[in-house]
Amino acid sequence: MPTIGRESPLVADVAPTAQPAADLRRRLADELTAEGAITTEAVTRAVLSVPRELFAPPGTDPAAVYAAHGVLVTKRGANGQAMSSVSAPWLQTRMIEQARIGPGSRVLEIGSGGYNAALIAEIVGPGGCVTSIDIDADVIDRARASLAATGHPVTVAVTDGTNGYPTHAAYDAIIVTVEAADIPPAWIDQLAPGGVVVVPLRMRGNTRSIAFTRRGDHLAATSMILCGFVPMQGDDAQPEQHLPLGDDTIVLRLDDPTTRVDPAALTAALTGPRLEAWAPVTMPPRTSFETLLLWLASQPVPYGRLILDRDRTADRIDAFAAIIPAFLTADSLAYLALRRLDEHTWQFGGHGFGPDADRVTEQLLDAIAVWNRDHRHGPDPQITVHPAGTTRPATAPGQFVVPRRHTTIALTWPGTGAAA
Repeated sequence: MPTIGRESPLVADVAPTAQPAADLRRRLADELTAEGAITTEAVTRAVLSVPRELFAPPGTDPAAVYAAHGVLVTKRGANGQAMSSVSAPWLQTRMIEQARIGPGSRVLEIGSGGYNAALIAEIVGPGGCVTSIDIDADVIDRARASLAATGHPVTVAVTDGTNGYPTHAAYDAIIVTVEAADIPPAWIDQLAPGGVVVVPLRMRGNTRSIAFTRRGDHLAATSMILCGFVPMQGDDAQPEQHLPLGDDTIVLRLDDPTTRVDPAALTAALTGPRLEAWAPVTMPPRTSFETLLLWLASQPVPYGRLILDRDRTADRIDAFAAIIPAFLTADSLAYLALRRLDEHTWQFGGHGFGPDADRVTEQLLDAIAVWNRDHRHGPDPQITVHPAGTTRPATAPGQFVVPRRHTTIALTWPGTGAAA
């Protein structure tokens, strides 16, 4: 099966080991360096120095603790969903390098856990300042105890991350380790001149860790990484809308308050015939197509994502993953589909349902074709963030804006619109 990126599972699936922790740290540093998740000596030294096992849930096998793509869940809610975790090492090191910190840097981490703050403290050294905040007192208690055990001088505090932490501002870097739909004013106001804010920003359901710097009256992205994080809590959570389509086996997630659908009509559509259509666009196995997902989310059409119980919906929906993008009308939808032509080739297409299936499926195929022609092998879109209430970027072909409470997020694909 092809891949869409490098999002990690919530629990590392590795064999137990009795290998000493120091050896595991060396192996982890070597693996992260080999795959490009570490490119600087400072981050290598931090990974070799910080005992990650002290930040893991008690009893976690060391092999899972030091799995490069393993996420260690430290707290779950009543519904079993992860509420806090120690992120995968590959993503933590990538985000630290996105922040461009060094000796003497002042850094604010929003969303605590301890291990990431310890890595940052190793890098900034005694001349720097590291503050780690979280809205959950249990998370802060765990982080405080673990950081005390390792001796890293990090200030930890219970507070809503929406407000930042003005006591220690201004910051050379703000690193956000929870999924955010917006960038609150405090995060910008508390940046030092030339500072960087690294945030897993959700754009129509698609989350990327984006490094932003200030450019005049707005922020501009300098790098972007596909990722997944526990959603932000508190006053600025701005969660997605979850609409069950019949039962809990198919849920439509909407991240755009302007999108209006009729859940009952969509539920009925999914019991009807399925239209299948295929684009003349193919790819080899194990190939990332994450830019296609972001391109589809950038189209000026009603858009959502289907969250599936694949085993229980296989008779209706032939899905390549448990989360798939879909174009919508009030009573019809078309989702991105894949089929295997042979052992070397997969083909993109669309499956449509409802009275308007022909039109919405054609829209999806057209978007796939434009991505293949213009953006498949090109650069990522330019992403800028503008204060709400200011003049929004002028939309043009290939440019899309996501309005939020505090800001407007603009995506401009190269060659199709002027950068904002």
